[in-house]
Amino acid sequence: MSWSPPRLDDTVAVVTGASRGVGKGIALALGDAGATVYVTGRSTVDEAAAEVSARGGRGIAARTDHTDDAQVEALFERVRTESGRLDLVVANAWGGYEGHDYRTFGAPFWEQPLSRWAAMFDAGLRTQLTTARFAVPLMLEQRSGVLVLTGGWDDLSFYLGNLPYDVSKAATVRLVAGLAHELRPHGVAAVGIYPGFTRTEAVVDGFAGAGMEPPPESHSPEYVGRAVAHVAADPGVLALSGTGAQAATYAKRYGFTDVDGRTFEPFAMPAENRLWDAGL
Repeated sequence: MSWSPPRLDDTVAVVTGASRGVGKGIALALGDAGATVYVTGRSTVDEAAAEVSARGGRGIAARTDHTDDAQVEALFERVRTESGRLDLVVANAWGGYEGHDYRTFGAPFWEQPLSRWAAMFDAGLRTQLTTARFAVPLMLEQRSGVLVLTGGWDDLSFYLGNLPYDVSKAATVRLVAGLAHELRPHGVAAVGIYPGFTRTEAVVDGFAGAGMEPPPESHSPEYVGRAVAHVAADPGVLALSGTGAQAATYAKRYGFTDVDGRTFEPFAMPAENRLWDAGL
């Protein structure tokens, strides 16, 4: 490994949408740190949980459809019954890309099907809210815990190229701020850790379909996971509550690298996407 993971041996964590992509990278990094990780998703959770255990943590498969409120509530009741505590929740499950045609991602909003708005908000943003809704009561009893949201963006002065996507990212940033405001008196932190340009399976497959590879400025999903592990282990995490940044920013703060030893600058949108230049 190209890092020294912080020790999270007594930490009980839930990572939603962790069967693949960014969520799996987060779960694996927490496994490196020795945490107990409930791995949620609609498929392949057993394999991902086994990989967490192989890394030195304790992976627990928890098949969950996060668009079903009853299943989300049952997930956290299971955590209460089995573990008796909850120290870290990563609200990462996000179905906003389902049925999405990437070839038309940058089309004008009037040419976008309205179903994309529903996907971004009902299967995307709402899953983050319901995760927080059912996870937080256990943390309130402890008067401690960290809630991480991955779905935002760190510079809202830039437009992200697709209106439903852009608005959902901005809403996540606001959700982090509102959660932090309400949770701060109870000793619970809410922090945004945003992936940046990540080489998920979907990204690799997308580039491969065009006969290309992801550009060198893209990082692994575990880079995001290392950011989560360090934030979770930070004794001063309440000072970060209500804020959000890309994994690359946390890498500079805590001094870790990606799995291949590289570091990155935070991913930036092109200058022509700056909203201020549009007179807003």
